[in-house]
Amino acid sequence: MYILGINAYHGDSSACILKDGKMIAATEEERFRRIKHWAGFPTEAIKFCLREAAIEIEEVDYVTISRNPSANLHKKVLHSIKNLVSAKAIKDRLANRKKVGGVKSELSKALGVDESVIKAEVHNIEHHRSHLGSTFFASPFEESAILSIDGFGDFTSTMTAMGKGNQVEVLDSVIYPHSAGIFYTALTQYLGFPHYGDEYKVMGLAPYGEAKYLKEMREIIHLKENGLFELNLKYFTHAKEGVSMSWEGGNPHIESIFSEELEKLLGPARKKGEELTQKHKDIATSVQRMTEELIFHILNHLQKKIGSKNICIAGGVAQNSVANGKVLENTTFENIYIPSAGHDAGTAMGSALWLYNQELKKDRMPVVYDAYTGYQATDEEIEQTLKNAEVDFERFEEDELIDQVSDELVAGKVIGWYQGRAEFGPRALGHRSILVDPRRTDAKDLLNAKIKRRESFRPFAPSILEEYVPEYFEKTDKVPFMEKVYPIRKEKHDEIPAVTHVDGTGRLQTVSKGDRYYDLIEKFRQKTGTPILLNTSFNENEPIVNTPKEALDCYLRTEMDILVLGNYVVSRKK
Repeated sequence: MYILGINAYHGDSSACILKDGKMIAATEEERFRRIKHWAGFPTEAIKFCLREAAIEIEEVDYVTISRNPSANLHKKVLHSIKNLVSAKAIKDRLANRKKVGGVKSELSKALGVDESVIKAEVHNIEHHRSHLGSTFFASPFEESAILSIDGFGDFTSTMTAMGKGNQVEVLDSVIYPHSAGIFYTALTQYLGFPHYGDEYKVMGLAPYGEAKYLKEMREIIHLKENGLFELNLKYFTHAKEGVSMSWEGGNPHIESIFSEELEKLLGPARKKGEELTQKHKDIATSVQRMTEELIFHILNHLQKKIGSKNICIAGGVAQNSVANGKVLENTTFENIYIPSAGHDAGTAMGSALWLYNQELKKDRMPVVYDAYTGYQATDEEIEQTLKNAEVDFERFEEDELIDQVSDELVAGKVIGWYQGRAEFGPRALGHRSILVDPRRTDAKDLLNAKIKRRESFRPFAPSILEEYVPEYFEKTDKVPFMEKVYPIRKEKHDEIPAVTHVDGTGRLQTVSKGDRYYDLIEKFRQKTGTPILLNTSFNENEPIVNTPKEALDCYLRTEMDILVLGNYVVSRKK
């Protein structure tokens, strides 16, 4: 049985393919289109998934799409009447609804086949149920509490549930226009970060300030006694005007959603490119702290309601790795699972799993601790790419390669590391990574200024051999997807300054045996005593590189020293 899962007509468009409940492939459309957060129909991602499964669309049994235009329909109508929603907002909503309902037509155009050959049943799975499926059905837990929390989808922003075996029971929800994601996005825009997906910049900025504006934040968003929350809508425009989102050329863009009242409360908004003052940093800290309070508020009420010691989390807000790292110490949960693609891209996988487990009542697949489900280049493709570019390169056998690259890292070189299948999700996990010795005191400034070309306050992540986590971090945990931030032991700050954030934390990735990336870090440990490498995504203000050519192009236009493509090594001419 083949199930094709799709996330479309929203940011982070994606596709996945399941065979008898097991993941064959999953990837984001942005990797092929080379536009961050690409929105629209994931044509190239679908083609890739079908190729990986070695099938044609005619052989697919089910197609799932992580949107259900019929969900909460009466609530949408009542909201439009009550709030006198603008005609434009209603028109945009109807146009999107029409697109979502025409999946077979879109598939036939995308794949160049007659619609009549597509025999698959199409299932529209509500957005947040897709999020729930993406985390619980991939988790190691037989039973668990579940939280989906994001901006909004299908008129819902938050959903709580209980999972047991292959079934999920939805318990509660927060309906649009109230939304934690809207709160964070609006304040992100206020702080002068206008692009779709810029919220992580606020999270990175937060450690530089103090939570001096928590009183104001609690005026903007209210925690309710029932374990949920609501926005003070006077500080936002979306309730009446809708969220004006466009994706011309696939590039998603959201118009400003905060009102003049927010500027009356906090002062004038920062314009893009203006200096970041201490006030801006303090507001960022307060936004982050309020978000954490909100998440813990929901989770503690949820735990009391169902009594589980396990929690699964997904949704855009679940990408807040700082909050994720504090869940266990601020709630009574003891175990947590967050997927590699907790954001909207993951709903392609989640919708497929929801159908397979929840609706078809099939057995669950093994726990997913591996995000390597994307594109993989052959040796022939790599070698031809290098020959076409007329660059000098060498080919090494496995042991020689690991030894050579680890020597270059010890020597202070910046390595572009391209190996195996690409990661599914927003973070590079050792297959599409830029690597540096974490002991370098100048690494952060070098990478931000000359390679990543981004804001100086942005931190870098430590990839650590999982058996050494207790030695370097104050908490011991399995963190394969770089989804949590934990405090680094104070006595280790001076050893690994490049991956120790200003507040003494690090967004770690634990690396397990069985992967070439593990072997590289282990060899580096043998030579230095440090079982860690600085890991950042292989890109430069673009989606993470997907093909050897994209990796080579990124290497050539930046100041990386060494490029490793599989077993092939490219060095700068002296």
